[in-house]
Amino acid sequence: MAARAPATSKQHLQLGADEVVLAKLGYKQEFRREFTPLEVSGLAFSYTGVLPGIASVLFYAIPNGGPVAMVWGWAIAGPFIMCIGLAMAELASAAPTSGGLYYWTYSLASPRCRNFLSWIVGYSNTIQTITGVASVNWACAIQIAAAISIATDQAYVTTNEQLYGIYAALVLSHAVLVSLGTKVLARLQRLYTFVNLCLCFIVIIALPIATPREYRNSASFALGNFTNLAGWPSGFAFILSFMAPLYSIGGYDASVHMSEEASNAATAIPWAIISSIAVSVVLGWGINVSLAFCMGTNLESILNGPIGQPMAQILYTSLGQRGALALWCLIISTLYIVASNSLLVGSRQTFAFSRDGALPFSRYLYRINSYTQTPVNTVWFDAVFVLVIGLLAFVSTEAINAVFTIGITASYVSYITPITTRFAFKNDFKPGPFYLGKLSFPIAAIAVSSMVFMIFVFFFPSTPQTTAQEMNYTAVVLGGYMALAISWYYCPVYGGVHWFNGPVANLAPSMKGGSGDENSVSKKEQQDAELSVSVVDV
Repeated sequence: MAARAPATSKQHLQLGADEVVLAKLGYKQEFRREFTPLEVSGLAFSYTGVLPGIASVLFYAIPNGGPVAMVWGWAIAGPFIMCIGLAMAELASAAPTSGGLYYWTYSLASPRCRNFLSWIVGYSNTIQTITGVASVNWACAIQIAAAISIATDQAYVTTNEQLYGIYAALVLSHAVLVSLGTKVLARLQRLYTFVNLCLCFIVIIALPIATPREYRNSASFALGNFTNLAGWPSGFAFILSFMAPLYSIGGYDASVHMSEEASNAATAIPWAIISSIAVSVVLGWGINVSLAFCMGTNLESILNGPIGQPMAQILYTSLGQRGALALWCLIISTLYIVASNSLLVGSRQTFAFSRDGALPFSRYLYRINSYTQTPVNTVWFDAVFVLVIGLLAFVSTEAINAVFTIGITASYVSYITPITTRFAFKNDFKPGPFYLGKLSFPIAAIAVSSMVFMIFVFFFPSTPQTTAQEMNYTAVVLGGYMALAISWYYCPVYGGVHWFNGPVANLAPSMKGGSGDENSVSKKEQQDAELSVSVVDV
């Protein structure tokens, strides 16, 4: 970002603390800062959606270790997830802007490669947020189908066409909801957080009480039974089970993209990241322990049950038809909340990237609706993109699953890069209010190492005996997408290499304390003068 002259004291008095920080980063205040610190923390927690996340990916844990994978795999993955969150929180505190990851990358990388790295991170982060919306909505559609199966006593089976119809209805309803004003969206987070917390405690406390004796497991089984149904060597199967917690507790950058709508962002955003991870790890572990004690010992029947969803099958056998249907509908409601917040967060990333001119049609996407004061154009752009992605369900289940898995691997690419550039290149990083001090480097090293390792794990198929149709095509899809992003960057004449210069300042010269010469603000020489990410002490 271009170096800027400091604002005058009078202007500092006219601007709020958050606006001063944002101005230092080069952007004018365009959103209303309606999110309180508690609400932005609630958004991060409800975006994670720990219970519906577990319900969606329990099939990763049960065949790759059974109860041991569910309980201890989650516990082992938790500290590594927290390290990622801590490393991200430091960067978010130093530069709280909606662009987040690609902005940090540009600011901390070498001038020789910062444009390219910022481009790659920006596109990785954008596709991650959009495919995240698609994956959560598809999971929600599948769980609605499971509810129909429970309601009809497992007699009804939905088709791909019907699933896509449910999926499209969900996406369109979210687009309408997320197009509302910031104040409405902020207040909704209170309800979302309350519903998520209540549902977690219902499963942790009520499920063991209601489960019939024949389905209650002993402590030795729930905490010590290792069942390998996948066919991989037991050690590697246990590592594959980490996909469940890593998928369930993801989207560490969710609150980052809401930075320009949150009050006291330099402090609120990092604590939102950390608190959401901590609460999700603890509650998620409690949910897994509860399930392990209440699912019976026949794991194959859970995986291959007629309902088609392992957790729904557990609830059906433990609570009966009516109880399972009631609880499952609550789980669907929380997954709907996750999907809604996913579109909200994704639209802000798309807005930020188009503000810096990096996306096709940026001139149309970078617009704030005059009535709602929100980026309605990017909301509907993302929604249409998500509807198109859903059409892959008609190609094959593996095709659409690969697109959904890319959301995790692409997010890791976009997380690894700014964390690494902070230490790999010479820069003058200036921390914000949240700072780890001497622990910064070891925590960042653990975070990056664990993410690199898990990227390769995500490329493996679910079983070693697989066919071409059942193969995990995540590597192909991710590689293809990254190849397109790189090709677009180096495209002759039209590619980003000819015009993309990283984040673009949009402040009026008077707000920067400049002399009024617009050229003095945008000169590339000035951009090269400052490589640090910093905040203003106010």
